[in-house]
Amino acid sequence: MSDFHPKAEEALDRALGRRDLTLFAVNRVIGAGIFGLPAVLYAAVGPASAVAMTLAALLVAGITLCFSEVGSRFRDTGGPYLYAHEAFGPVVAFEVGWLLWVTQLGGFAAVTNLMVNYAGWFFPGITAPSWRAAAITAVVFALAMINVLGVRRAAIVNNVLTTAKMVPLLLFVVVGLFLLDGDLFASPTGDGASPVDAAALAGAVFLAIYAYSGFETLGVPSGEVRDPDRTIPFALLSGLALVATVYIGVQVVSVGTLPALGESARPVADAAERHFGRGGAAFMALGALLSTLGVAHAIMLTAGRMPFAMAERDQLPASVAAVHAKWHTPWVSLVVSAAGMWAFTMVTTFTSALTVTVGLRVLIYVVTCAGLPVLRRRNGRAPFHAPGGTVLSVACLIVCGVLLAIRPWAETLQLAAFVSGGLALWALVGRRAAQSMTR
Repeated sequence: MSDFHPKAEEALDRALGRRDLTLFAVNRVIGAGIFGLPAVLYAAVGPASAVAMTLAALLVAGITLCFSEVGSRFRDTGGPYLYAHEAFGPVVAFEVGWLLWVTQLGGFAAVTNLMVNYAGWFFPGITAPSWRAAAITAVVFALAMINVLGVRRAAIVNNVLTTAKMVPLLLFVVVGLFLLDGDLFASPTGDGASPVDAAALAGAVFLAIYAYSGFETLGVPSGEVRDPDRTIPFALLSGLALVATVYIGVQVVSVGTLPALGESARPVADAAERHFGRGGAAFMALGALLSTLGVAHAIMLTAGRMPFAMAERDQLPASVAAVHAKWHTPWVSLVVSAAGMWAFTMVTTFTSALTVTVGLRVLIYVVTCAGLPVLRRRNGRAPFHAPGGTVLSVACLIVCGVLLAIRPWAETLQLAAFVSGGLALWALVGRRAAQSMTR
């Protein structure tokens, strides 16, 4: 194992508590996808889409339990990268760190592009190339500065954005429950129940699982979390419970209030408009705008700490691990990540950026779930003990295997290319940085 530089880690400010990290989990997972996913799931399995969303939450809960136990063992920055370093060594760790960083850049690009599209509801000209470039630049600069100026400030902004985007979704669910049309749960036309194909339901479940992605980054800022051995599991599990409640509620209300849901391009906004007019649709569009901004902020917080964690373990130049003397943040790592996010966002669209991240995240799940029995055998009982242990780990690996197997062939090739790129970077950068540190 490479040398560790505790002075940089110790200079960070442990300012994140349970509430902060739980809201961060909610903010990171609930993006703009929930504003469009109800129609996609409904098109696949009709009214059973609410069941698909519930089953997906149960499957993700198993993976989250693995992350909760493994994450409770660590107090330093890095999350899945750090877990892989301890369980499988520096090469696998570098690969995970690289993949995690790429998923964050791709995720940021996807939600920021989508945010500009939603802003077009209120400011139609903003989607023009020059205005789009200006908007993206302003968002990246503002979010980077918030994070550089202190993790406490970043947490406050995260809490505000999370609360702001939860308000329209919760109102949609609470009000919508009083407007449900029971006939719409029987079939799309209300003319009786129709059988659900098991294969279609399984496909819908695995599609819904992707809507819960993002929780894997919760352990990345552990070096700035108070009592991370307790806070990480609490935030992961309570955050998932809140997200699942919102997701299932939105799906139920969408099914029960919007006929022909599967044909809607903006299901949540269309359902609101049907009952409350254009003002209701504008309110939900504003919610989507705040949601994308919130996710972009959460991604900036985690992605900005990945190069720092890798530099701490001699896998990137030591200068990347610099901590600001006044604000106690990994400012070099944040600036590097912000530059990558800006470039990625400028050259992609929502769809192209999104396809980059999906399979890579599952690989990160695989490594962490596989690390659970390894770390149990090597280091004994963790502060948080997940029920099932090895059985849970194997079950989660099977789920991840299916998720990878059902990816389109083109995306599988793209996935292989990024993995190969990570190995090449290790040979060029990671190994060289480690060698220079040991001289």
